[in-house]
Amino acid sequence: MENTLAGPQQQKLSHERWELILRGVDAAPWDWDLLTGEVYLSPTWWNMLGYVNAELPATSGLMASFFHPEDAAAIDHTFTTALQGGGETWRTECRMRHKQGHYVPVLLQAYIQRNTQGQAIRLSGTNTDQTEREKSEATLRESEARFRALTELSSDWYWEQDEHFRFTVLGGKVYNSTGFTMDQHLGKTRWEIPCLNLGEADWEAHRKILNAHAAFRDLEIRRPDTGTTVHWASVSGSPMFDADGQFCGYHGIGRDISIQKQADEEIHRLAFYDALTGLPNRRLLLEQLKRALHTNARHHRHGALLFIDLDNFKTLNDTLGHDVGDLLLQQVGQRLSDCVREADTVARLGGDEFVLVLEDLESDRHAAALQADSVGKKILANLNEPYDLVGREHHSSPSMGITLFDAHSSSVDDLLKQADLAMYQAKAAGRNTLRFFDVSMQTELESWVAMEFDLRDGLQGGEELVLFFQPTVGAQGQITGAEALVRWLQPTRGLVMPENFIALAESTGLIVPLGRWVMNMACEQLATWAQSPTTAHLSLAVNVSARELREPGFVPGVLKFLQLWKVPPNLLRIELTESVLAHRVDDIVGKMNELKAHGVGFSLDDFGTGYSSLSYLKQLPLDLLKIDRSFVRDVLNDPNDAAIARTIVALGTTLGLSVVAEGVETQAQRDFLASIGCFAYQGFLFGSPVPIEEFGRFLAPRGDAH
Repeated sequence: MENTLAGPQQQKLSHERWELILRGVDAAPWDWDLLTGEVYLSPTWWNMLGYVNAELPATSGLMASFFHPEDAAAIDHTFTTALQGGGETWRTECRMRHKQGHYVPVLLQAYIQRNTQGQAIRLSGTNTDQTEREKSEATLRESEARFRALTELSSDWYWEQDEHFRFTVLGGKVYNSTGFTMDQHLGKTRWEIPCLNLGEADWEAHRKILNAHAAFRDLEIRRPDTGTTVHWASVSGSPMFDADGQFCGYHGIGRDISIQKQADEEIHRLAFYDALTGLPNRRLLLEQLKRALHTNARHHRHGALLFIDLDNFKTLNDTLGHDVGDLLLQQVGQRLSDCVREADTVARLGGDEFVLVLEDLESDRHAAALQADSVGKKILANLNEPYDLVGREHHSSPSMGITLFDAHSSSVDDLLKQADLAMYQAKAAGRNTLRFFDVSMQTELESWVAMEFDLRDGLQGGEELVLFFQPTVGAQGQITGAEALVRWLQPTRGLVMPENFIALAESTGLIVPLGRWVMNMACEQLATWAQSPTTAHLSLAVNVSARELREPGFVPGVLKFLQLWKVPPNLLRIELTESVLAHRVDDIVGKMNELKAHGVGFSLDDFGTGYSSLSYLKQLPLDLLKIDRSFVRDVLNDPNDAAIARTIVALGTTLGLSVVAEGVETQAQRDFLASIGCFAYQGFLFGSPVPIEEFGRFLAPRGDAH
């Protein structure tokens, strides 16, 4: 059948077909014959702007009348340029007015048909509603803005890498986390940027994960910036694949963990290091020592533990203050660190106690001891050098105990006890020296610990303690008083003499409760004597240690016992040894003066054997000097002892002090002492210490030995 459609009908059919096709793609076709001015606007075109088909006549200027006034000039410019430029397409974006008054975002695209001379003769195109696209783009922009805001507010940053693990995208505060800018990252792999804490082996392990295209989490990287700041970042990532499953790179996040790391380091420092010196503390020392024991045992080597205590450090603290003492401790810590190898450990236990762990010494025990001895002597020399303490030159010395350890050594605690015991042996040897631990020390230590336990138990109620009394006699042999001497009657040990437990009580602090017990019993005995005319005149001497005198409550305690038993204070005499004058003389003098004001007397025991000097004697409110038994023993045979005895008697006379000779055992000794002016005695010649029940026998009148 012959096709009867032609001309306008055929053209209309063609437009309808394209209209139906373009409806599925949201594009509104239009056509504009530039030569005739004829314009075709499809129904879709009209519908896009809210009109039903062609409510308005389609003229060449109609489309332009819908443009937003602000867009008209730009559209006219692009249109003119497109027509004159000789191209085949024209594309622009604009806003077109909807029937309801608002503007619709439109993408305008057209094909330019030209004649043989290149003149534009026809435009055929489409208008596409961009509303949904712009909504999507706005949503995307808002999402990106939120993401940027979050990354700006947080320490996280975003990154992407290509298939060769080179950075291609970075977002957020990457500089804060790494110390490197985005430009310093782009085009580089992570391992091409300087790092402090990951070596080649660590990077190789990381590259294996990347090459396996596996996800990774919390890779911690420590990086320095161009200054002195160190940055810590935690990085996590996952692989990316294209639509065909081909690996195309990594993406992930980084997080700044510098503050967290700093906090972790501070927690570690506080937990394991001494705040004053910066040295390892006891906790870290024990860990290091356990490791050293294990390592030395595995390699069949010896190690050494050095326990150091500063001599007379308490005196420095008491006289110059704790701030100056802290300066000394800091300088000592630095000097100790300078004396050992980097692999060795220097720790501060607390106070003025330091411990060194020397590792990897010789396998031969004797050779290892020589090495430890060499280090110990080096430390002694170094610590004896003068110290500058706030412009004041100060001299200090250490006492040092050393114990060796190997595969057969006992526990860490035992090693510390051994070195500590050896250190006390060094102090007993005169200080400023070192001593090695041996088995005999261990036996002594075990005995010491057992005795301490028994003494604590014995002090609970005081039932195991007994006071013995040794008489003091005058020139005519009459009893003038006594000295109270404590004995310990222990159920299994029997009668324990003072020389076997007083030193233990001093070192453990048990001397304080022991001294209180003695003072109370002495005052009670004075109260008993006061009830009889034959004994009311007797005085009683009580020995008091330096440790007791340092107690803040010593003076009030003595006065309390005197008041409790209603004892005349002048009948109580406190005996001090010269050792109490070694420290804090001003404090001691103050306490003596306070008790002296209440009538309590004082005597200086063992005179001539310790720290006293004429300047001290002038300060102390003394009543009596006691010539030490060591001088009395050989006073008849040794001219030096005789001269010392004469000097003490003369000194006492000059200072207005009474003089008592201790340890008088023979009549000849008594006669010599009387000949030089000493008329008061104490010793076995007149009576040994006895319980109070036996003391009465001394109270009978005694005649002069002449």
